[in-house]
Amino acid sequence: MTTTPKQEGTTMKRRSFMKNAAVGAAGVAGATVAAPAITQSRQEIVMVTTWPRDFPGLGTGAQRFAQHLTDMTDGRLQVQYFAAGERVGAFDSFDAVASGNAHIYHGAEYYWKGKHPAFSYFASVPFGMIAVESSAWIRWMGGQALWDELGAEFGVKGLMAGNGGVQMGGWFKKEIHSADDFKGLKFRMPGLGGDVLAKLGASPVSLPGGQIYENLVSGAIDGTEWVGPWNDSFLKFYEAAKFYYYPGMHEPGTIVSLGVNKSWWEGLPKADQLIIEAAATVLHELMYSEYNAKNGEFLAKLVNEQGVELRKFSDDVADAFGEAAEEVFEETRAHSDLARRIDDSYRQALRTVGSWLTIADGEYAIQRNRVLGI
Repeated sequence: MTTTPKQEGTTMKRRSFMKNAAVGAAGVAGATVAAPAITQSRQEIVMVTTWPRDFPGLGTGAQRFAQHLTDMTDGRLQVQYFAAGERVGAFDSFDAVASGNAHIYHGAEYYWKGKHPAFSYFASVPFGMIAVESSAWIRWMGGQALWDELGAEFGVKGLMAGNGGVQMGGWFKKEIHSADDFKGLKFRMPGLGGDVLAKLGASPVSLPGGQIYENLVSGAIDGTEWVGPWNDSFLKFYEAAKFYYYPGMHEPGTIVSLGVNKSWWEGLPKADQLIIEAAATVLHELMYSEYNAKNGEFLAKLVNEQGVELRKFSDDVADAFGEAAEEVFEETRAHSDLARRIDDSYRQALRTVGSWLTIADGEYAIQRNRVLGI
């Protein structure tokens, strides 16, 4: 087929256009590949805790959070972790974060009840919620908003970041037959639970975990509670006290919290806030499941290998605890309008969720264990 000069010119123009377009496309593709990545400044975050370094569950959980947050941001948020006593004392963690000397603490809110008694509700209160109940209250029934309101008075925002489940009643050097046996007893128990024991004539003592053993061995305290078989075995309380009581009315499911400096938090991009919340939520689930996985195993070791004598508080003792707890709650409510509103919200959630769990989880567990012989 022959072409005219006009046709040849048109063909050449078309080929030239296609060639230039291909070169241009290649240039765009090359530019996309070669474009520098968007860089974000690295930020160092100071995290302090109320736990000893490498302490099972609590200390290792806080360390896990620090590593997760660093990894989740590819090192953009670089967490500097400090265990109790490494930067500030265990019970100085709150003030360190509130003042801006640190960004985050990991601890239990009842340690701060001296600042406001209602902080205990965001950890654990006598005869209060178990872990699944408190999670429902905090996340879906107004608890977080009340926690934010309380924390704002001190420049701190709290987040759930762990739970050890129902705790044991504690370690005693003598058997407890009645409420009268608590009179004159020097017993390590923080929070509102300690106030309950005080109503029974005991002298409650608040000590960080790393100081309990030496005080128990020396006789500075007559008994102690801590967490449960896994943690208690690690601290070797059985060397000084052989009677191990359950259940722990004082801590039926203690929320372990992340406290964040409020001003720093509000200055973070929303994406970083969500990442921190996600890391705290992951830690909450991991810690709760880890404690449930470990406690049964270590309880058997305490009884079978260490000669610990397991005891259950009698109904009479439990009733005495309950009467004293009601006095403590009334005193807490009288502190302030906020304390009253927190107590009201907590009690309503406990009734609502607790009644459902009794029908669902509670009755199911009774029947399952009966059928399977557990």
